[in-house]
This record gives sequence, C-alpha cells and structure tokens, in this order.
Amino acid sequence: MRVLVVEDDHKASDYLANALRESGNAVEQVADGLDGLHRARHERFDILIVDRMLPRLDGLTLIRSLREHQVSTPVLILSALDQVDDRVRGLRAGGDDYLTKPYHFVELLARIEALARRERAEPGATRLEVGDLVLDLVARRVTRADKRIELTAREFQLLEFLMRNAGQVVTRTMILEGVWDYHFDPQTNVIDVHISRLRQAVDRGFPRPLLHTVRGAGYVLREEE
Repeated sequence: MRVLVVEDDHKASDYLANALRESGNAVEQVADGLDGLHRARHERFDILIVDRMLPRLDGLTLIRSLREHQVSTPVLILSALDQVDDRVRGLRAGGDDYLTKPYHFVELLARIEALARRERAEPGATRLEVGDLVLDLVARRVTRADKRIELTAREFQLLEFLMRNAGQVVTRTMILEGVWDYHFDPQTNVIDVHISRLRQAVDRGFPRPLLHTVRGAGYVLREEE
C-alpha cells in the first residue's frame, strides 16, 4: 500500500513510517496540515494517517477539505484526545477510523489493512463468505454448509464485522468500536460472552473451526488448512 503519514512530531512520524515500510508499504511523510492536504489532493494514496493537532491546518479541517473536494481516500486519525466526543468529531469530519495515542503498531497495521480491504470491496456487495460460511446482508440470513444458523441481531453484527475483516486479527478495542460504537468499557466481558455464543453457533457440529482466539491479541475468522 502507498501510505501518507501527516504528523508533525518527527520522532513519532519516523517510527511509524519505518515500521510501515518494514511491513512492505511505501510511505511518504509530511509535517503539517497544508502540505498533507496538497499531497492527498494531487497524489494517489491507499491510506492517509493523520494526526489531529497539526501546524498550519489541523487534522479535522484537512479531512473536511478532502471530503469537500471529493477525495475519498480512507483516513485513519491518530490523536492523544481519547474522549468519546473527540472520536465522534473525528469520524463526523470524514475520518474512517480513529486510534488514540499511545497505540500498538500491530493494531494500527490491522486497522489500515481493514480500511484498504473496505476500499477495495465491491460496492453494494450483499454477500460475505468465509469458507462454507455465508452471510446474506439483504435477507439477514447466515448459513454454513447450507445449514441455517440463527443469530441475535448483535451476534449478526459481530459476525459481519469479523467476516469483513476475515483473515486479520481484530482486537477487543476494534470490536467495541466497530460493533458496540464505544458504548462499553473495554474491560467488560460483553465481547467474551458474544464471541463464545457466536463460536457455538458457527463452529459447533462442523469439522473445522472458523473462529479463533489469538492469545494476547484478539480474534480472527479464517479457514485454516
């Protein structure tokens, strides 16, 4: 992927850029909002990583300007501002995801990979598949090996989130933000309860499990060899 990092803290920017390059990405760096806006408007990038507090033009104004000019490149906002209202303002400004500092690089990498997959996804797709597991968004129907699986509304949302991120480890924070929209404390066991119920629904009675726990990291939905 080609990534633009817009960050005025040079040490933080270099750390992030080097880590992304080691992960196989092409990375450009700018240190203020106006330069970031110019580069993002006139060059092609797969992902923009934008700090909120920037000189000359703040991150949210940068993002609003991009959206006003019909630039739809996915944006991950990085910020030390971690209140719910701060996150909501970032998303309403046109950001696609919001990650607070300090962050774990593995989570940031998973998030930008998820944004890139979402950008590449076929517009209007109504059917998600992982192995023999099929989720029909229009009919609100889930089957595995043609066997109907009954889920609650929240379990359906959780499965959709996991299937849209199939093959990638998703953290508890990512699930809370993607499925529960920040309404629960990260220490709550609500995720464990729903993951357990979902695992029983989609894996019980089938020879190969699809929903896996990655110890110390999160969960992944994938078909293993």
